[in-house]
Amino acid sequence: MKARVGILALQGAVHEHERILEGLRVEALRVRRAADLEGLSHLILPGGESTTIRLLLDLFEITEPLVERHRAGELALFGVCAGAILLGRESEQRPRRLGLLDVAFERNAFGRQLQSFRADVDFEDGSGSMPGTFIRAPRIGEIGDRARVLARHAGEAVAVRAPGLLACTFHPELAGSPDLHRIFLGKGIWGEIEAEALAGRSG
Repeated sequence: MKARVGILALQGAVHEHERILEGLRVEALRVRRAADLEGLSHLILPGGESTTIRLLLDLFEITEPLVERHRAGELALFGVCAGAILLGRESEQRPRRLGLLDVAFERNAFGRQLQSFRADVDFEDGSGSMPGTFIRAPRIGEIGDRARVLARHAGEAVAVRAPGLLACTFHPELAGSPDLHRIFLGKGIWGEIEAEALAGRSG
């Protein structure tokens, strides 16, 4: 079945994700209300300000159907930076998390916006690297049993995945890299990390 992809368009780098998907010949719908989730198989939660995005998710009554559709196995989710924070496990830090991904995220752990940087990110399986842009990036802490490290920077986990979930602390879309989007759209997103799923980025 062909993927039907949405991008949460409440705040953040929406256009940049659209441009990556256009390069992959995938049309994306901008999601601004709960009804926009209907028929989607994949949804990208872009970077931005995580507390603001969570408030808007609740205000427009998107939170509950988003969580329900994911838990029913109907909607794969890709969280980028702020989006990754929202997918993660509950924390004493704001904002309230969705608790779908058993991974702890610490907000703004790589420094302030003036300390933003671009660096290569290495795939965990040794298959290569991709460019990433780190802007007030969160840090990945404890990783639960169902999640797997997908990529690292300087030895530190910066991208993880779990069944139906993908999350990264950097911005692949700002560096113009489609690698993670290819993985997200691949057939293996609901399974464990497999060489076959990762090979899709070179195809």
